[in-house]
Amino acid sequence: MNRFRSQLRQRPGRSFAMFESLQDGLTSALKTLQGKAKLTEGNMRDGLKLVERSLLEADVSYSVVQDFIGKVSEKALGEKVLLALNPAQQVVKIVHDELIDILGPVDPAIPLKKDLTVLMMCGLQGSGKTTTCGKLAQLLKSNKVSVMLCAADLQRPAAIEQLHVLGRQLDIPVYSQTGAQDPVKVCQDAAQKARETHAQVLILDTAGRLAIDQELMDQLVRIDKRVHPDQVFLVVDGMTGQDAVNSAKAFNEALELDGVIMTKLDGDTRGGALLSVKHVTGVPIKFIGTGEQLGALEPFRPEGMASRILGMGDVLGLVDVVQRNIDAKQQAELEAKLKAGEFTLDDFKAQLKQIAQPGLMQKMMGLLPGMGEITKMMEGANHEGDMKRLMGVIDSMTPAERRTPKVIDPSRRNRIAKGAGVQVQEVNALIKQFDTMAPIMKAMAGKGIGGRMAALQELQRSGMMNPGANPQGFRPKGDTGKRLTPKEREELRKKREKELRKKKREQKDNKDNKKQGGDDKEGGSNGSPFRR
Repeated sequence: MNRFRSQLRQRPGRSFAMFESLQDGLTSALKTLQGKAKLTEGNMRDGLKLVERSLLEADVSYSVVQDFIGKVSEKALGEKVLLALNPAQQVVKIVHDELIDILGPVDPAIPLKKDLTVLMMCGLQGSGKTTTCGKLAQLLKSNKVSVMLCAADLQRPAAIEQLHVLGRQLDIPVYSQTGAQDPVKVCQDAAQKARETHAQVLILDTAGRLAIDQELMDQLVRIDKRVHPDQVFLVVDGMTGQDAVNSAKAFNEALELDGVIMTKLDGDTRGGALLSVKHVTGVPIKFIGTGEQLGALEPFRPEGMASRILGMGDVLGLVDVVQRNIDAKQQAELEAKLKAGEFTLDDFKAQLKQIAQPGLMQKMMGLLPGMGEITKMMEGANHEGDMKRLMGVIDSMTPAERRTPKVIDPSRRNRIAKGAGVQVQEVNALIKQFDTMAPIMKAMAGKGIGGRMAALQELQRSGMMNPGANPQGFRPKGDTGKRLTPKEREELRKKREKELRKKKREQKDNKDNKKQGGDDKEGGSNGSPFRR
């Protein structure tokens, strides 16, 4: 039996600020402990009460909170912690370890049989079940596994058409029967078709309901008994809170689930369902949906999620995001050039283009340890727009200038600024940023993950990871008298551009008026009755 080890194939969507209120509550509670000169049992209990309140406000199940706080208190109030050199850090570690414990252990691997592996997907309407079938198919396909989808949700004709649309987008075959009434037969015929076409995995998109009812459960149980799926996954909406936990409990009692796929975690979810479902139902979360794109499905890692919730970043998650979104061939070519001590503005532009995907930069920042607050400051800024402006400036340069930026003298900078439709100061700022980035990129060549992480954090400090919010970076610093928000900076930039266009129009009008004045004099000497 082979094993398919799920890999993260995520196309970034919005910034990864999931469970922001929970993260803020927990970090604030733990900061109260860090501010104490000495921890006593009294102030330790006060801090843990704040942790408990944060969990309850996040809609975590009461029984889960009581069990969690009980375990943390037992370890945190021990003499070993209270007398430790840095007891506050010990408490953070205890909370982190207990978060991992209630979230896991999880093995997102899907065992593949030699013949055909059948995955049964079930869930309520609105949970994102059909879309998740497509996302899972994409994840399997990206790992060189041949997949077939089966449209067995006969209650909604729109769901059948939706699955066919997804199949066409992903270039994956979809099995359906026009006018079919028996979902069990459709699933059985789909399994036979999958074997005939040598598909390795068949994903069954079963019927959903607005609410759990006996008819739905009976239908799913019949499919389970007659088709014998190898894995049964329940798709739940993470924004529904404890309703998601109750759904998982009901489905598990009927079907014996192998795992839960929690969707919409990129939305305004508080995190209660994620932290409760494993503890309440005993069913692990296998995958999480973090966006609307077909690539936005991640294998669930409790360690990484616990670190994100506590604002500690997720280094392994960051490595995965970089590997899946950055072109490997281009990176290999760049690595060879960096080792040879070469890094041009063309290389700089290629790197910008790869991280200019919507939301990718903020996602990467959110996964860097200690960058949580900076990520919040970046929210609302037009990072992708800033990247495009940078690339526009580079495109206005000649090939020789891009290869050797040192030749760009003031007259060339004026020409580049006019060609890109920006101010000269912005060209100056770009060249300055390149001069800052080039030695860091060269130093990163051939280093392991530790060295690359240090280099990424150095890039953040230099402002290259956030050109829109860097006062010494791409945008020229204005005398605002106060720290501007990203929105205010964007409005200020538009205002400057508008004033610049107005100034150019006035200059053009003055030239035209002078020219017309000259024509008038000539016309007057000839006795012309017309005056323009």
